[in-house]
Amino acid sequence: MTTAFVLSGGGNLGAVQAGMLRALFRAGIRPDFIVGTSVGALNGGWLAGRGLDADIEELCDVWRGMRRTDVFPTKLLGGLLGFIGTADHLVSASGLRRLLARELTFDRLENALIPFHVVATDLLSGVDVLLSRGDAIDAICASAAIPGVFPAVRMDDRTLVDGGVVNNCPISHAIHLGATEVWVLPCGYACALATPPKGALGTALQAVSLLVQQRLRIDAERYAGSCNLRIAPVLCPIKIPPTDFSQAAQMIADADALTTAWLSNPGLAVVDPLGPHGHPTG
Repeated sequence: MTTAFVLSGGGNLGAVQAGMLRALFRAGIRPDFIVGTSVGALNGGWLAGRGLDADIEELCDVWRGMRRTDVFPTKLLGGLLGFIGTADHLVSASGLRRLLARELTFDRLENALIPFHVVATDLLSGVDVLLSRGDAIDAICASAAIPGVFPAVRMDDRTLVDGGVVNNCPISHAIHLGATEVWVLPCGYACALATPPKGALGTALQAVSLLVQQRLRIDAERYAGSCNLRIAPVLCPIKIPPTDFSQAAQMIADADALTTAWLSNPGLAVVDPLGPHGHPTG
């Protein structure tokens, strides 16, 4: 059996995946390879560089210590240049690149201890691109380059943006790479906000998160018979705005508890990847 971990995008909700990983590792579940998109590429890269004996608590600490300005160091000038068309983004990737330089333990994708693959989107063709070789920071930044928010990344004569635009939870790539058992770690989305996010950045991030959710439900149905598919349950309701990184500790604890309870079910049925959403604003 070949086991893949597939980590979806989800911005600040990437802390959820740290809780899921903690529960999976505690249960003795380990990947033969990892496929990640957007923030899932960041979490996947952290794990791939530390190997099968990684201490997931250290990844939890990264998320507990993260602040909005670590990822979105917004400056008025950058936003103005993006608005008038002299730049392709509103936010510099400098914060994300610093974070990756600090947390990654390998310089190229092919040097990771656990085979690691990143999904991005070709901005011109709209095709999702699987990256398995090349500069690790560039690849992850490409996978996380939310269009119009972060700058696109040029790699191998392609202009690449966020993989979530086309394939936010790349089950298909895991299967094509030979996985017979796929563990999917979706971040979910802010499904229960009482009011719209504040500011252009928060609005853009929320809109993108809503845009990419339906693909997971479609892929869950499409690939359920192609492999042993396990989709960890998402937290619901989530009331955290997309620029709020202050709730990581609670999200980690909640995701760990929910995943642990799910793992105790011998059937491990494929759950509805978008959750029940039975709350009033869902």
